[in-house]
Amino acid sequence: MRPLSLLERLSGNVSEQQKHAERTAAKPPAPPQNSPNTATPIAKPDSYSQRYEQQRVELPVEASAFAGRHTGANPGSAIQQLKLAIHRRIVDEMTPEEERLLLQGEGAREQIKNVISAYSTRELTDNSSVITRAERSQLIDDICNELLGLGPLEPLLKDDSISEIMINGPKDIFIEQKGKLRLTDIKFYDDVHLMSIIERILTPLGRRVDESSPLVDARLADGSRVNIIIPPLSVGPVVTIRKFSKTALGVNDLVKFGTLSENMATFLEACVRARLNILVSGGTGSGKTTTLNALSSFIPATDRIITIEDAAELKLQQKHVVTLEARPANLEGTGAITIRDLVRNALRMRPDRIIVGEVRSGEALDMLQAMNTGHDGSLTTAHANTPRDVLSRLETMVLMAGMELPVKAVRTQVSSAIDLILQQSRIRDGSRKITHITEVQGMEGDTIILQDLFRYVQDYIDEHGKSIGHYEASGLQPNFMDKFQMNGVEFPRALFNRNENN
Repeated sequence: MRPLSLLERLSGNVSEQQKHAERTAAKPPAPPQNSPNTATPIAKPDSYSQRYEQQRVELPVEASAFAGRHTGANPGSAIQQLKLAIHRRIVDEMTPEEERLLLQGEGAREQIKNVISAYSTRELTDNSSVITRAERSQLIDDICNELLGLGPLEPLLKDDSISEIMINGPKDIFIEQKGKLRLTDIKFYDDVHLMSIIERILTPLGRRVDESSPLVDARLADGSRVNIIIPPLSVGPVVTIRKFSKTALGVNDLVKFGTLSENMATFLEACVRARLNILVSGGTGSGKTTTLNALSSFIPATDRIITIEDAAELKLQQKHVVTLEARPANLEGTGAITIRDLVRNALRMRPDRIIVGEVRSGEALDMLQAMNTGHDGSLTTAHANTPRDVLSRLETMVLMAGMELPVKAVRTQVSSAIDLILQQSRIRDGSRKITHITEVQGMEGDTIILQDLFRYVQDYIDEHGKSIGHYEASGLQPNFMDKFQMNGVEFPRALFNRNENN
């Protein structure tokens, strides 16, 4: 059995028998210099990581597939050649003790960097090469990221100011930072290098992506969501990573960022404590989940809360929380557990509050029925551009459940279940605003009546492209004021006055 290369070992696509054989086998002696035909034949690659390893060895130094990060230099630059030479030296000369250290992963990062530094020193000495201290530090970090993590993506994943990473093929990596999209100088060498990193993302999750299953949604260890799509569904490999915030933002943080006003925050706190059913709507990346998480902080600690999500993103501070997560189909295409399955199951778990991360299909019917049958105070989100649009979407999603219901019956269900709609938008300058807080008043004929209680008014765009505006109350009081009294919730009604500073 041929010895495993370092990248094959790290890819995770090796059998236990292979691992055991290599651990117990003695290191073979080096072949004589003049011995003919001593090169080990390269086995046919059975994974992207092995194909990457094979291509890396066969390519000349000027076209290394290991050239993962470009900092103003071409792939054939001296730094890239040196990086490849050090990597090859590590693969060829690493001792069993160093390999065991490598298998410890991130816990031994500093020690592994010392090992890489020693190899780089020997390579520089043997070739009489000279590089600056900054170049050497960057070189060691890049090699360490390739060995332990996700290669060129590591610095982006560690930067807390980056909220989204979008990989449109190996050469174009975009990020969203402070609400703005920009192109980075980070690159993969080619599709094979990118596919090796994709495989490294999915292997610990027990998932795969290939020509027969070219689309996958998954969640990283830190909770970040990742979507991967490869040919034939796309021209090249495309990866989108929505990073998971390490610190949950509260309502006070949203007020500080200008997402809503203090009066709106006070009103929403009273609504959650009064057990109103609230729907947060908005477009992709508008901050719906962040707002939902902030609203959940107002739920009393005595309530039993059940959260239902595709990928667990909500971070509730209460003690009595049950987190449910949908499951995709397995490799055979069976075993999927949908959001709708979990909503129906949650009703049998004695919930006080049900929080659904997002409704997007037939689960809307089960969610509305739960809201109408004693599970007040439920929260959820949906994609829509306006409060009126989200009601139309709810009607469509209810019909997707396969129930042939009259439209008026569906609208009656919606109007009696939803008390409040929060419309959230991402403004041109990248900031997120709650543009409308809208009450659902009920039915009038065949139409659901809506009434704005608060809204965001944009005054102008300044010379820096920033949106300048203000929040204002409509001056009208909601019809659900009796629910505040029933639940013993008090708040100043002057919040609804137009002349108040909102």
